[in-house]
Amino acid sequence: MKLTRRTLLQTAAGTAAASTVAGCLDDISAADANLDAGYAAFFTLWDWAEQVSGDAIDFENPVGTGQAGHGWSPSGDLTRDIADAGVFVYFDTPAFSWAQDVAATLESDYDTVAVIDGLEGLDDQLLGWDHETDSHGHGNEDNHSTETHDGHDHESEGDQHTETHDGHDHGEASIDPHVWLDPVLAGEIVETIASGLADADPDNAETYEENAASYTTDLESIDQQFTDLLETADQHVAVFAGHDSFTYLQDRYGFDIHTPVGVSPQEEPSASDISETIELVDSEGIETILYDPFEDPDGAYPLVETILAESDATDTMPITHLSGTLATWQDEGWGYLEQMEEINIPAFREVLDAQ
Repeated sequence: MKLTRRTLLQTAAGTAAASTVAGCLDDISAADANLDAGYAAFFTLWDWAEQVSGDAIDFENPVGTGQAGHGWSPSGDLTRDIADAGVFVYFDTPAFSWAQDVAATLESDYDTVAVIDGLEGLDDQLLGWDHETDSHGHGNEDNHSTETHDGHDHESEGDQHTETHDGHDHGEASIDPHVWLDPVLAGEIVETIASGLADADPDNAETYEENAASYTTDLESIDQQFTDLLETADQHVAVFAGHDSFTYLQDRYGFDIHTPVGVSPQEEPSASDISETIELVDSEGIETILYDPFEDPDGAYPLVETILAESDATDTMPITHLSGTLATWQDEGWGYLEQMEEINIPAFREVLDAQ
C-alpha cells in the first residue's frame, strides 16, 4: 500500500447528472493523453488502481474515510476534477449511480478522459440480489430476477437504473454490486483495470501488466486461504448483524451468512427477522456474531446488543465489505489484501470454527 504518499479525500466533491449509462473499455479515446493522475469510485477500486499503476499515475478516492462507497453521493464539481485528472475507474452499477452519471458525462463531453468500467466482461458472472446458495455453494440458476425473499426487496439499494449500453446489462438494479469481495473475480477486475490503463497510456503498458500480474498472485493467495478455511470448517453458517453484502463469498466458497437486515444499510430489521436470527444462533450453537463497523462510527450497535442479550452468543467480531476504509485501518496502511487477511479471514475462521 502507498497510503503514506497518497491520502483519501476527507470531503466529497460532486457530479454532473447524465441521462445515459456508459463506460466500456471500447470507448477509451485517450491513448495520447498524459495520464499522471486519476480517480477511482471507491476504496477497493482506488487501492487496485494504485497497485496496478505504481508510480505512473496518482489516484484519488473521493469517498471520505469512514464512509462506504456504495450509496454515496458527492457534492461540488467532482466531474470537472476527474476530467482534469484524465482517468476514471468505476463500476457501471446503480449502487454507484453517481459514478455512472460521471462516466456518462465524461464520455459525452471529455473525449481525452480514459473511462474504465471494472465490471467489463463480467456480465455472466454477476449475481442477482435474490441469488441464493445451497450448502455446497451452488447458486440458483435464476440470478437476475427481481423477486423478494425473506421479506426484503432486493431492488432497494441505489437508484433504479435499468438502461443498457453497448449490449451490457450489468447496470440493472437487480444486480448485487459486491463482486469485489470474491478474490477470483477481483483478479479479473484488476486485469481489466490494467488493460484499460495500457490502452490509454501505451508507454507504461508493460508496467501496468506486470503490476497486475503480481497483484493477482496475491489475490490467488487470498482465494487459497478461504478455500483452506472452508475445508477445515466445522460450521457452515454465520450470523451477520449488517446489510446483505457477502453473497459472492458465500457463492464462491460454499457457506451461508444469515442476516436479519436486507440489502440496504438503511433498512430496519423486523421483530420477526430478529427473532428468527436469535433462534438460528441458538439452534446452530453460534457463539460469535459478525457486525459491520461502518454501521455506526460511534460504536453503538443496538442490533448486535439485542442478539447477544437474547441468544446464547457471547462474542462479536467485525467484518468489512471493503467499499470503504476506517481511520484505524488507514493508519495501519491496510488496503484490500491486508483487510481481507487481518479482518475478514480471521473473523470467518472464528465463526465457522475452522483451523
